[in-house]
Parts: sequence; C-alpha cells; structure tokens
Amino acid sequence: MVIDACKESSDSAIVERVQRGDHLAFGELVARHDRRLRAVAGRLLRNPERVDDAMQEVYIKAFRTIGDFSGDANVGTWLHRITSNTCLDELRRRQPELAYDDFDPPSIDPGPAESAVAASEVARMLDRLSPDLRLIVMLVDGYGLDYADASRLLDVAPGTVASRLNRARRHLRRVERPAAGAAA
Repeated sequence: MVIDACKESSDSAIVERVQRGDHLAFGELVARHDRRLRAVAGRLLRNPERVDDAMQEVYIKAFRTIGDFSGDANVGTWLHRITSNTCLDELRRRQPELAYDDFDPPSIDPGPAESAVAASEVARMLDRLSPDLRLIVMLVDGYGLDYADASRLLDVAPGTVASRLNRARRHLRRVERPAAGAAA
C-alpha cells in the first residue's frame, strides 16, 4: 500500500497539535478522513442513520484516545481500525436489518466503468457475509490492502486474514453459482 508521505506528515503534525491541546485541530483530522471512514462504515452498516451514529462514536473514541496515539501506525490506519471495530461492535449489538437498504456510501475512487447494477449485485452478495468476513473482503479486495496491512488494521495474524478471506471467497462462489445457473 502506497502512503502519501506529505499527507502522513501532515496527519502526524495535526495529531501533535491536538496532543499539545489544540483541540480545534482535531476537526482538520476529521475533515481529511471522514469520507473514507464513512465509506467503510456505510459498507458495513448499510444504513445512513447507523453510519452517522457510528461515526459520532468513532470520533469520540478517537478524540479521547488521541493522547495515547504513539505514531507506530499511520493516522489513517488508526482511524480506520477504530471505525471498523466500532461498526463491528454495532453489528454485534443489533440484529442485521432484514430489508436491503439502497444506501450506497460514496466510493473512494469512483471509476467510469462502475455500474449501478454491478455495484448493487456486489453489495447484495456482501450482505450475505458475516460482518467479519465482509470487512476482510472490503479491505483486501475492495481497498487493495495486503494481508500484512489488513492484519495490523484488525489486530489479527496475517494467517487469520488469509483464512477469513478464503472462507469469504468460498461462500461468495457458492452464492454466485446458483444465481448463474438459474440464469442459464
């Protein structure tokens, strides 16, 4: 994963300002990362109100713990981890909604080849996965993280990432085959 050195440096500088007591600087950090974090939360929670609630909780957690942030990971990874964990906790607390929600959070890199039909089909298939497996697929296949980055983000061993991704892909292939067979 390529990290923009200027952005990382700026993120680190903003964190240092917040840690020195400049609490308004935290808003800069939120502005830099909100779109990407909301996309992750949206893909996991599939409901705009739940995303808003989760993001409020994410930023409260981040603000409360930013004093402990040591810079071992990059700031984006740290915020992504808080977001992922908060959303997974939310999904574990509440039963998943049975009705499919058409909420489609903003894409990080929307491309011209992206089609609404394909995106809807992918979202429908991902909705059939457990939250843990859905997150792994999103991180590795969706955002292009390698196993090492995904394992650091989720605080699990790289082998666990590989195992979960393999299980998710097997499940998705089983879901896809009957649909393809029915169309023939």
